[in-house]
Amino acid sequence: MGGVDVGAGGVKAPDGGWGWAVLAGCFLITGFSYAFPKAISVFFKELIIEFGVGYSDTAWISSILLAILYGTGPLCSVLVNRFGCRPVMMVGGLFASLGMILASFSTSIIHIYLSTGVITGLGLALNFQPSLIMLNQYFSEKRPLANGLSAAGSPVALCCLSPLGQFFQYQYGWRGGFLILGGILLNCCVCGALMRPLVAPKILKSSLKELEQDNEEGTEKKKPKAKLLDFSVFKDCGFLIYTVAASIMVLGLFVPPVFVVSYAKELGNEDTKSALLLSILGFIDIFARPTCGVIAGLKWVRPRCVYLLSFALIFNGITDLVGSQAKDYGSLVVFCIFFGISYGMVGALQFEVLMAIVGTEKFSSAIGLVLLMEAIAVLVGPPSAGRLLDATHNYMWIFLLAGSEVVLSAVVLATCNFLFIRKDSSESADTLENITVTQVCSKPPDMNDEEEKGAREEQEKETKKEVIKALKEEVEADKEKVEEARPESVTVDSQEVERFLKEPQQNGDMASSPETCL
Repeated sequence: MGGVDVGAGGVKAPDGGWGWAVLAGCFLITGFSYAFPKAISVFFKELIIEFGVGYSDTAWISSILLAILYGTGPLCSVLVNRFGCRPVMMVGGLFASLGMILASFSTSIIHIYLSTGVITGLGLALNFQPSLIMLNQYFSEKRPLANGLSAAGSPVALCCLSPLGQFFQYQYGWRGGFLILGGILLNCCVCGALMRPLVAPKILKSSLKELEQDNEEGTEKKKPKAKLLDFSVFKDCGFLIYTVAASIMVLGLFVPPVFVVSYAKELGNEDTKSALLLSILGFIDIFARPTCGVIAGLKWVRPRCVYLLSFALIFNGITDLVGSQAKDYGSLVVFCIFFGISYGMVGALQFEVLMAIVGTEKFSSAIGLVLLMEAIAVLVGPPSAGRLLDATHNYMWIFLLAGSEVVLSAVVLATCNFLFIRKDSSESADTLENITVTQVCSKPPDMNDEEEKGAREEQEKETKKEVIKALKEEVEADKEKVEEARPESVTVDSQEVERFLKEPQQNGDMASSPETCL
């Protein structure tokens, strides 16, 4: 897994430049998307008193929010492929803010389900997925690091939002807290404004016109329109394995952060002290995600990221199993430290692995379909744990259940990849290598110098014709997209074209020289 990808319209990922601004926006969006379902848990105790409901009823707030965030993945993919990332994200920011503002006027728990869960969840979904798509377009070689830094937005936001929520609750009540959080979510619109689409350099467009004039034998061929939702990713065995494992993972992954504050309160700790646990978890998570991103970017680790993700899941699951035996505040602190490390590793790797499996071209559709498959598990996970807590009145069982589910997902991911993916990948690599060596180094024994030179010239002409033909196809596709008011980019690196046209003889000599082959 891994390698160099190209961005939207085939433009090579710059791995920097404006990409750092995109990364900053993605950092904030990831923080809002993942921290909100956990941060609003500090209001659960007051909501239970206000509306006379149980733990499982309040857990549905976070669960619905996450389910909408995940379940609207295909819708987000269609909207992004149709309108682009920037407008979708700015509309999403308005929805996210509107949901929290409406929730502050709720008179029943159902109203909060609809406002915070559905409307705010939809708004965050319209921001979260497009931000990841843009990040994948702007980064290739540095993508593991970019994913790690982006994922760090979740713990940073959690460290800020959890104590802020507690403060707002004391000062203004839960209604005032929801209203202020709604105003904070308007920053999603600012992040959306940063998502500038990639464009091809002007010099490349002029080079394309010159090449088009020189081409005498090329034929114009129209490119099919891009699909709004590409279901062909389900033909990829690696994608199927990842989807199944991720669906099992989310059953238990989000349960401990949702219930750890209530667990501490149940042990007799004051509210502020209990809320501090989420800040501890988030503080550790801040450093775990970028560090894991750096490790995942190492040459010998990046092709095996799927196994690093499996290790992170096992680490997380075992932490849940051991943490279920916590009996005092000190034990919960230790649990939050180790959970923060493992949770950060999972957060930094999960989308990096998906990007490596499907590539840039299909990522916008793949992430939408994966999130849809995970939505059911997200919707079932926390409420089931809350129902189990209502029945047993013991937090040990929900932590044991969550840990078991996460460990199972790791076993499925690692085992299936080892059995069904590794062998096929190695065979394909060997076949490609043999074909390349044969094409480059083979030379008929009875070919003299003049015949060799003529053959080389013919090969260069054929290669040039193919390049020009491909460029014409991209120009035609670009014209069609402009007519549809959807400006896209041309799919060629200008430096590569110039190098090929200026040094054809040198390239030909290198390809046919016996010394090079030896």
